Amino acid sequence: MNLISRYLFRQIALPVAAACGALCGIGVLSQSLNQLEVIVERGQSAWIMLKLTALATPQLLAVILPIGVLVGGLMALTRLQREQELTACFAGGMTRWKVVAPAMRLAVIVTLLSLFVTLYVQPAAQREARETAFAIRTDLASLLVQEGQFVQAGGGLTVYVQQIEQSGLIRNLFVHIQDGDEVTTWDATTARFTRLDGAPALLMGPGSMQQFSDRGVLNFLSFDEYAFDLTPFTGTEEVLAFRDSDLWLAELVRPSADMLERTGSREELLAEAHARIASPLYALTAMALALSAVLGGQFRRTGYGGRVAAAAAAFLIVRVAGYGVVGAGAWNIWLAPLQYLIPLGAAAIALRLVFRQSSPITRVKKAMSALPRPRRLGAAS
Repeated sequence: MNLISRYLFRQIALPVAAACGALCGIGVLSQSLNQLEVIVERGQSAWIMLKLTALATPQLLAVILPIGVLVGGLMALTRLQREQELTACFAGGMTRWKVVAPAMRLAVIVTLLSLFVTLYVQPAAQREARETAFAIRTDLASLLVQEGQFVQAGGGLTVYVQQIEQSGLIRNLFVHIQDGDEVTTWDATTARFTRLDGAPALLMGPGSMQQFSDRGVLNFLSFDEYAFDLTPFTGTEEVLAFRDSDLWLAELVRPSADMLERTGSREELLAEAHARIASPLYALTAMALALSAVLGGQFRRTGYGGRVAAAAAAFLIVRVAGYGVVGAGAWNIWLAPLQYLIPLGAAAIALRLVFRQSSPITRVKKAMSALPRPRRLGAAS
């Protein structure tokens, strides 16, 4: 790129980066609000919430990046046109393609970045998020302990906790176990979940134990510290299962029989695979529509509000149509080519509108050529 092309690239790249960053911040905020459940209801730490929020971000980028390109591109191009900088480029002899090229080059970079995210970063993040969420759901501490509530688990176990501190220390614990006619009750001032020889345990103390046997005998035991084995109550039938968004591209294209049984039909997996590749193409569509809104018509000193609104509406229609094709492709795999034709076709039409308009310097030359030529004065006789 020459000096002017680099200048145009910077002037467009900065608003695009700012728009993508702002939209990403809004997405992260919404995800963090959704993840508050792991703290409020599951008793997890703030670090787990931040981890789940960060792992959910790559999936949002496929939606955020094209919108950021559209918003940032419209802001930058409108400013450049309003301040006559694009007109100065045309007057300096630059062709329309040389003026458009920096913006499209930026769109290609965003497309490649988005493709890398959808093919590699998103499945890795989704797998880690799924495993973390599974560990939270099956976490014995979160299952057995809920502050101020009686929690019933398998094996006749009932647990009550008055308070749980941020450090994980449990205060005023009550455990009730009923095995047939035999009833055992434990109470402790403090307790903490731990592992002894790899097995989950509840380290209690000081406290006491009362056991009423099936023969009607009451046994009482006081202790300063006691390790309560939780192994009999850790059994769970829940199995970690990955969804379509968690699978790698190779797994979507060539799924195993077990994977097909757990995730869905082959058509659904192939539709997801095509969507992973096609969704980054909407960055090209967004930039092409931004260019057509500013350069696809005559210069206006009053602004380009109408054309900007039309470009935004066109992008919304194209993106919704793309989502519709993805859903329909799960039933008919022959619709898969439309996932590529819709964004590329919309970009081609938008660029056609851009290059249909002649540059300002060309219009000046045409206007001058249309003027009547002055007649030569004849030689004096």
